[in-house]
Amino acid sequence: MSLIKFNKNRFPWINDRVSNWLDTDDFFADDFFVRNKKIPAMNVKENKEDFEIELAVPGFSKNDIEITMEDDVLHICAKKSKQDEVAEEGYTRREFSYNELDRKLQLPASVNQNEKVKATYKNGVLILNLTKSKEAQEQPKKIIEIN
Repeated sequence: MSLIKFNKNRFPWINDRVSNWLDTDDFFADDFFVRNKKIPAMNVKENKEDFEIELAVPGFSKNDIEITMEDDVLHICAKKSKQDEVAEEGYTRREFSYNELDRKLQLPASVNQNEKVKATYKNGVLILNLTKSKEAQEQPKKIIEIN
């Protein structure tokens, strides 16, 4: 018996794709391209003393980006002013979107929210360093015994 992969792209009405199928903006769309352009790509790395979060936010200046932390939620948003937008014609497809982005992250309890968050922006990458609490840093490695 062989397994056959079901190709759901043949049927555009599956998974709420009716609106996408009828929408002219997604005429050239396929699964390779990101559909939600407001969520930047993100990498998270856990170090011994902190969490390092990298977000891809090309096309913005550091003055366009706003970072807030409230109630265990880290909120990163950026918005271009209407003056910065340039209308250009002749494109068949435009995937670069520098108008706005919005991402909210639920912070783990191990993040020390009283410590200052270090934020740097260079070459279109925003890097945030969130310090861990002392208790989270000092926890020894646990060895689990298999029975």
